[in-house]
Amino acid sequence: MRAVHALLIAGLLLSACDDNRVYEQISDFDNRQWISAEKPQFEFFINDISKRYNLYTDIPNSVSYPYSRFFFTYYLQDSTGSDLQKQLVTEFLFDAKTGKPFGKSGIGDLYDHRFLLLENYQFPNTGKYRVVFEQFMRMDTLPGIMSVGLRVERAEDKAINQ
Repeated sequence: MRAVHALLIAGLLLSACDDNRVYEQISDFDNRQWISAEKPQFEFFINDISKRYNLYTDIPNSVSYPYSRFFFTYYLQDSTGSDLQKQLVTEFLFDAKTGKPFGKSGIGDLYDHRFLLLENYQFPNTGKYRVVFEQFMRMDTLPGIMSVGLRVERAEDKAINQ
């Protein structure tokens, strides 16, 4: 686990100068496995609803992950707990034919993945929001998933040339 923490700390230090980042947090899983009863939650505040935001999840995995694809559901909730967005997501962590890992190579047998959840999303109100993640692999204990994280960033403003 120390290697995972060192990698995550290095990533956070490199992104410390990131002006677009509103929120970024990671929740580690014990023993390098995601138990289905664990539903990591991330709470953050939105102060400017005139801006649009991108939401990403970070999912590091090891080569011990037994499948090529990974299924999870995310819930974006407002301060009352009402779901604003809910989506089942499927992503490939390994090439289905060759077994070659996708993602950014980390230390040893670890690979980092960042998946876009919502692009140019406009929050309806200022205040507290929550994102909840649920693994959806129909296995109680899912080996090889190290952690899950959430990143919220301001979407870059695109200048329109007229």
